[in-house]
Amino acid sequence: MKKIIAILFFGTLFLGVACKKDYFHDTGVQKGIYDGSSLEFIHSRPDLFDSLSKVIKLAGMEEFLDKNPNSFFAAPDYTIQRSVKALNKFLYDNGKDTVVRLEQIHPDIWKSYLSLYIFNKVLFLKDVPQIDTLNMNVFPGQGFATVANQNMNLGVLYNDVKSSGSGGSQVVKYAGYRQLYISYINNISDLQALGAMINAPVATSNIKTNNGVVHVLNLNKHNFGFDTFKFISSVYSKGLVN
Repeated sequence: MKKIIAILFFGTLFLGVACKKDYFHDTGVQKGIYDGSSLEFIHSRPDLFDSLSKVIKLAGMEEFLDKNPNSFFAAPDYTIQRSVKALNKFLYDNGKDTVVRLEQIHPDIWKSYLSLYIFNKVLFLKDVPQIDTLNMNVFPGQGFATVANQNMNLGVLYNDVKSSGSGGSQVVKYAGYRQLYISYINNISDLQALGAMINAPVATSNIKTNNGVVHVLNLNKHNFGFDTFKFISSVYSKGLVN
């Protein structure tokens, strides 16, 4: 029987963010230092990462994020919620039972998609080259291999800034704040082609932990898994866990 659900298992989102709001604005580089592992940092913010914590456990990635050097692009709960909501719409429309618990999605799926966000080397914003999504031939960012040896593109977008002078206002290219991006590569042969990359902007970069660095993704501009259709197809093909 179809289960018509409201997705409530993601925990309370963003309550208490104001007490640490310096970490979660689109301001580019932060000088955050967390006295604990990358995993402990995620656990310390259940207001943002309650569902992500569950996904990490289901994927069997807790020990890696707790012990190994890493760069982790952390997806807030709302990004997971949107992907599961889209999955449930697909399942419902096709007469299938929907997901009421994250545990119903096979651990292999969680591990495969979570691995897109984890690198086994420590990469701060300063370690990533410039990207210009409108001029990839000149500023393409750089490919980095994830823990699962999946090639992802990382780049730092140099925003423009407007300046005013005696001659009127003008745009100074690349003089504004710098923002880190992680991108899923659909077409490695032509990065300028439409849909060649699915870009996810970072809201806050450079949160240093004892074993690496956490970059928090923008919750409003990303769906967990990057390509929602592929995520849905992967879950559907694998089947739900009872």
